[in-house]
Amino acid sequence: MNKIDALIKKLCPNGVNYKKIEELCDITRGRVMSKDYIRENYGNYPVYSSQTENDGELGRIATYDFNGEFLTWTTDGANAGSVFYRNGKFSVTNVCGLLKVKNEIITTKFLYYILSLEAPKYVNAGMGNPKLMSNVMARIKVAVPPLEVQCEIVHILDDFTLLSAELKARKKQFQYYRDELIKNAPNAEYKTLEEISVDMYRGAGIKRTEVTDIGIPCVRYGEIYTSYNVLFDKCISHTDESKQSSKKYFEYGDVLFAITGESVDEIAKSIVYLGNEKCLAGGDIVVMKHKQNPKYIGYALSTTEAQIQKSKGKVKSKVVHSSVPSLKEIKIPIPSLEEQERIANLIEKFDIICNDITSGIPAEIEKRQKQYEYYRDKLLSFKEVEENV
Repeated sequence: MNKIDALIKKLCPNGVNYKKIEELCDITRGRVMSKDYIRENYGNYPVYSSQTENDGELGRIATYDFNGEFLTWTTDGANAGSVFYRNGKFSVTNVCGLLKVKNEIITTKFLYYILSLEAPKYVNAGMGNPKLMSNVMARIKVAVPPLEVQCEIVHILDDFTLLSAELKARKKQFQYYRDELIKNAPNAEYKTLEEISVDMYRGAGIKRTEVTDIGIPCVRYGEIYTSYNVLFDKCISHTDESKQSSKKYFEYGDVLFAITGESVDEIAKSIVYLGNEKCLAGGDIVVMKHKQNPKYIGYALSTTEAQIQKSKGKVKSKVVHSSVPSLKEIKIPIPSLEEQERIANLIEKFDIICNDITSGIPAEIEKRQKQYEYYRDKLLSFKEVEENV
């Protein structure tokens, strides 16, 4: 039996008390602060708003409205119900609510973890503008186990968060190194994909029902987003070649672009095939043949600069589409073939080093993820008992 199970058995074997947020916290809202106001009052203290990127930070000003340990949540818009833990000096805008724990029976960090799961359930999505207002937040009831149990759960969830942050930091380090090497390639000339491609054509539809365990290897566009890294040498799917009326092939060195996606940020993700088998390209895939170094082209098309160019897709029917003409306009630096090989080898070696450094992290994250899910479910399944009078 682990430590938390032992604590639960000892301290709350029959369940725990549940409390409304208004019983546990003082509830307030932020104030209106325009981007002009933030720009004119620039300083060191963060202003948090409704966005979730950059931890919700909208900008920084010279003063602060709050100082200490708080929770904030987004009250309006697409991110309504998102909860953040804050500790320090900061301000929030009027589309943020603020919670200050006033009852010593619960810790702020424990409340953060439980509200991160509970708050989104209370968002009202009516009228096309999701909302989680203060009066609704006040009535949310949460489990309040003994402090010893709370602290142990927070300890495990914090460890999980730190490990995830470490893995993200390593990935960012690799991305920065890759981008810098490509951007500063010696004697490189920026060329469009149209200039360096030998041929560029669309694949042909391979239905989900036509995917088999054996047959000719194939790639469907959705798999590019979910199943492949930038460089790959083996297809995860196969199909019966004889049943495909229109066949579009790809082979070693070819670049595959997925030209349909769910977001502008991810549209036109590209992968490069380094295997030896001849394969079929499914629909909504563009195949580019070229005479450059395949690994270099793969890395160059995965840089931040290239992705910005790729993201100029058009939204249609709730999905984003790119096209052969728009792909042809993408520009990347093209040095000599010798230099391409040198840069590709450096990036590949650095990628291996990063993977070696972090090899234990994914396994540890998986372990922590299981613990996280277990105790998250535990938070939501505590039996509620009446308080002692």
